[in-house]
Amino acid sequence: MSKLSIKNLDLYYGDFKALKNVNLEIEANKITAFIGPSGCGKSTLLKSINRMNDLVEGCRINGEILLDGQNIFKGMDVNLLRKRVGMVFQKPNPFPMSIYDNIAYGPRTHGIRSKAKLDDIVEKSLRNAAIWEECKDRLKKSALGMSGGQQQRLCIARALAVQPEVLLMDEPSRGIDIGAKTEVFDIINQYADRGLSIICVSSELKEMLAIANRVVVLSNGIKTAEFTDDEITEDNLVLASYKGHH
Repeated sequence: MSKLSIKNLDLYYGDFKALKNVNLEIEANKITAFIGPSGCGKSTLLKSINRMNDLVEGCRINGEILLDGQNIFKGMDVNLLRKRVGMVFQKPNPFPMSIYDNIAYGPRTHGIRSKAKLDDIVEKSLRNAAIWEECKDRLKKSALGMSGGQQQRLCIARALAVQPEVLLMDEPSRGIDIGAKTEVFDIINQYADRGLSIICVSSELKEMLAIANRVVVLSNGIKTAEFTDDEITEDNLVLASYKGHH
């Protein structure tokens, strides 16, 4: 059963048409990857799924995105949508506050006030993002003092703290060292195994070969190809990306 259905989606930035009649089914409890050349619409499509593009001046959307059958553009509270559909950005973006308060921010926003409950959420979220041991003794210190790889895992922990149903990840391994990159992709695999639906934008084909259940190829705002499981080979992805770009 589809967790998300994207139907006849067009997206404009002013007069520029960034997405063109995209139709796509996203299965629950799977890892779906969006790949394609720079500027092809990968991140734009990703951000449409939890309405981050609403924040861009001049953006307008035609078509539908359905989350469990409900149109996210009609009658769905945006704050509730962003709790159900979390986001990890390409560049680590910890809030200018303590490590603890970064993780507790989302749960507090959604009404959790108990310190014991927040303590539990903070520890579990940091453990699940493989960073608890590195920061358990400095939870009150600023998150801005962490390394890039630590900040990215902190941002993953922050997204997980509200227990989303879908996690969007925009180039989550870009700009971090190889050790941190491996940890990030281990986290992605673990959470897919636990039932989280994950959609990941990446320009690195080998990473997607290793983790994705489905790969969607985009070019010039158009979905040009789609592969599932045993169809996901490097030759297929390279050829589809090349054809779509040209």
